[in-house]
This record gives sequence, C-alpha cells and structure tokens, in this order.
Amino acid sequence: MIAQGTVHKYGDNVDTDVIIPARYLNTASHKELAAHCMEDIDKAFVNNVKDGDIMVAEKNFGCGSSREHAPIAIKASGISCVIASTFARIFYRNSINIGLPILECDEAARDIKNGDRVSVSFDTGVITNETTGKTYQAEPFPEFIQNIITKGGLLNSIM
Repeated sequence: MIAQGTVHKYGDNVDTDVIIPARYLNTASHKELAAHCMEDIDKAFVNNVKDGDIMVAEKNFGCGSSREHAPIAIKASGISCVIASTFARIFYRNSINIGLPILECDEAARDIKNGDRVSVSFDTGVITNETTGKTYQAEPFPEFIQNIITKGGLLNSIM
C-alpha cells in the first residue's frame, strides 16, 4: 500500500479538541466532522485538503480526550496518512481501528515542510519527501494492521 500527497504540517501537542472541536460532536456524519477538521488552528485546511494528502505533525499528536471523532474527521477530510514524531496512545489505536494509517518517524516529522509532496510505503515504512528527495525509515505496519487498514477499519476486518 502506498499513500502520496501534499503535506499539511502542524507542531507539537495537537489535541483532539483542535482536530475536531467539541462543539461539532453532536453529529455522527463523517462528512460533517470533516467539514470542521482542524478549523481552530488552520481555518484554510478544509478548503485546501485534497484526497490523498498527508498530515505531518511533531510530538504528542492526538493528545486529549479519547474520542474517535478526531481520526474519523481526519480520514473523512481526505487525508491518506498521518506522520508524527509521537502519537498519544489512544489516538494511535483509534486511528488503526477506523483504518487511518499513522506512522511515527521523528526525523521525517521534523524535516518535512508544509506543502512538500510526500509518498509513504506502508509495506516497507519508507517515507519519501518527493520535494527534497530525502527518505526516512518508519516502522512498517505488521500484516495484521495492514489488513485492518486495507479493509477500512477493525470492524470491517473481522466481518
């Protein structure tokens, strides 16, 4: 599996309340959640994101509450992968459970800039910044996680 897209870059400690503000949690509509994704720190995100784009952040991405609305909003907005230095553990698991690929790679998270073009091989864990030509090595997904992501989430993978 390969993801390829333009980068939307964020810093440290991006919490779930910023990813999808609590005032929008009264809907189960993935499309509605996506319409408000990142709006409190990046009002232009929803207008600039394209299907396949990649989100990059630094330390502790997805901290805060354990709501699964945050990875759902990111995935529904069109983001194909999130790369960060580190993730909050519950966000990491929620992301895998809903089929959103996420990779930890500190060097890539620090080096990659907003607007760069990046490709990611989930089979090998290789992240390539196509803008600069630099490559990074993340831990590839084990086969069982690749299966969950390929099938669109945990529930789909067991049905």
